[in-house]
Amino acid sequence: MRYGTALGMADIAGPSMRRLLSDGDRVLVRYGAPLRPGAIALFRHPLQQDLLVVKRAAGRRPGGWWMLSDNPLVRTDSREYGAVPDELVLGRVLLRLAPRPAWLAPGRRVERALRGRAPWFAERLGVSVPFDGEL
Repeated sequence: MRYGTALGMADIAGPSMRRLLSDGDRVLVRYGAPLRPGAIALFRHPLQQDLLVVKRAAGRRPGGWWMLSDNPLVRTDSREYGAVPDELVLGRVLLRLAPRPAWLAPGRRVERALRGRAPWFAERLGVSVPFDGEL
């Protein structure tokens, strides 16, 4: 992390990220951090900008980032509101602080090393792909 990087906390509400994050969890966010596909992001809802949302960045699309829920039963994500413009993306979720601390933003090398080899450990570190929904 560079000197002067803004950090903040956010509380999770709702079931949309249930595989990794649960209602009531508290996370640490690095504001202004670059995203890459698979990262967990904090952003302003495109249709209700006073609402902050945490979803997985599935990939780039024309118009911004395609954000998906980790919970396949929840469809309140980019399938409903489309790509999220870059100016609404606030940062990347780094850690789950409470109730069970867990690192959620491993580096690229760690992601590549873990993907497909130790899925239980990879998911604990936030290395997982969204369910097989529309990308």
